Amino acid sequence: MAKIVLQADKRVATGKNQVKKIRNNDLIPGVIYAKNQENVNVQFTARDFEKVLRQAGTSTIITLDIEGEGKEVLIKEFASHPYKNQFLHVDFQAIDQNQPIRVTVPVVLVNRDDMKEVNGVLVQNLENIEVECLPKYIPQTADVDVKEMAIGDNMTVADLDISANENITILLDSEEVVCSLQEVSEEEVIDEDAEVADAADVPTVGETEEKEEDAE
Repeated sequence: MAKIVLQADKRVATGKNQVKKIRNNDLIPGVIYAKNQENVNVQFTARDFEKVLRQAGTSTIITLDIEGEGKEVLIKEFASHPYKNQFLHVDFQAIDQNQPIRVTVPVVLVNRDDMKEVNGVLVQNLENIEVECLPKYIPQTADVDVKEMAIGDNMTVADLDISANENITILLDSEEVVCSLQEVSEEEVIDEDAEVADAADVPTVGETEEKEEDAE
């Protein structure tokens, strides 16, 4: 995979009002965190970050080009405005290739469109999973093949492809259910014609009074 690069500048402004001005200029403030090192404040364009986020997600190492100096990082967290289409802040984690790192990777159900059982409902219980490994072993996804699943089957963490990789530690119990194929529940069919007929048989107040008068 080609190296993913995000152009960034060092950021001096840190106060609330200054950060607000940064956002008003269509820039996003960010911080690089590194073990036993001072944090580095950066800023970058919203357009560039959106493009990189689509490509890398939070499980792919990217290079922050900070005024010509490259720094390998992961997008650790990002905050978005509650109702505006705007990123408010991004946290990056600096990478040491010799130190294990914990990352969250997406779980992918492979062959879900080619399943042999077409009458069931495939329920995905885990969308993401946390793993620990050296940066060079970070997986893009955690896959499980669901093509052969039958009604009542469960696929667990032990069935994920990365479970067989001795270089990756999955930080979740191996028996945790990733997905299940469940039987379609039949909903009770309501007979609308019968309801209408029943309603017609119920006399109104006026009809009841007339019948009582006739009986007298």
